[in-house]
Amino acid sequence: MSKQVQINRVGDSDVLEIVDVDVPAPSANEVQIAFQVLGLNRAEIMYRRGRYIYAPQFPSKLGYEGAGVVRAVGASVQGIQVGDAVSVIPSFLLTQYGTYAEVANLPAHAVVKHPKNLSFEEAAASWMAFITVYGAFVELCQVKAGDFVVLGAATSSVGLAAIQFAKMLGATAIALTRSHAKGDILVEKGADFVLATQEDDLSARLKEITNGRGVNLVFDPVGGPVANTLVKAMADDAYYNLYGALNHEDMAVPVGDMLFKRLTLRGYQLFELTTNPARLEKAKAYVYEALASQKLRPEIDRVFDFKDIAKAHDYMEEGTQIGKVLIKI
Repeated sequence: MSKQVQINRVGDSDVLEIVDVDVPAPSANEVQIAFQVLGLNRAEIMYRRGRYIYAPQFPSKLGYEGAGVVRAVGASVQGIQVGDAVSVIPSFLLTQYGTYAEVANLPAHAVVKHPKNLSFEEAAASWMAFITVYGAFVELCQVKAGDFVVLGAATSSVGLAAIQFAKMLGATAIALTRSHAKGDILVEKGADFVLATQEDDLSARLKEITNGRGVNLVFDPVGGPVANTLVKAMADDAYYNLYGALNHEDMAVPVGDMLFKRLTLRGYQLFELTTNPARLEKAKAYVYEALASQKLRPEIDRVFDFKDIAKAHDYMEEGTQIGKVLIKI
């Protein structure tokens, strides 16, 4: 038997239930993992509330990330053995799999051995954030030295990962946050500039920071009214990647800027990369090397006990964290 978190209806954190389940032997292309640490993601909160890109099928599992030790492997699995320390990359539907458990079977393509220099906590905090940023910065937008990148919701685990990627690639990292309360912390984390969306004149400051050149990439999980200002501050041939919808209002895009600057505005999801085997393998290799060489390091905010999963969800919804929220099994 294994303890597993399930939901039988959508709603507040009190719908999270810890139940005992039998875990079958893994199928041919599955890996069975005894989890040590789980990583929480905002997508799971949206799923729990019934606001995600697909609806739950009850009773539903949850959880996209985790790190632990392999207990068993399916007959067709290659490259992973019993006893390996592994992490899970989000590349499956929560209607099929979930990591919120002591022991669970996961699809082999989603399981990766993590570098030996990472603890289980660091491993559980790495893959969602860094592979999300890799897809946008390396594959889609090809960020390079001298570029200016604007990072929305910069204190999130993905935002902090994006700061590290920008610095690693030689770009200038301009972090956005609602107020300057977290400004000093973002500078400590590597941001070159911190702008407060509710306090600063974004247009003037971005023009000043870029010396009038404009921003080469906006990497944003928010959208909403601020997007209009950011688009106007973009350079010719620049990219706006929207990878979330924390603000549910429609974006008002200035058509003139989009047309005459030849801007690319696109929605971006991690799953477009993780469901493509060739792209996923490249991403794994790139991020693995950067983690092993410590060019990238995950930022951890707080660790909760498994029994306190509801409190962890509530804490994430407060939006005060700086980095990854984890669950210790």
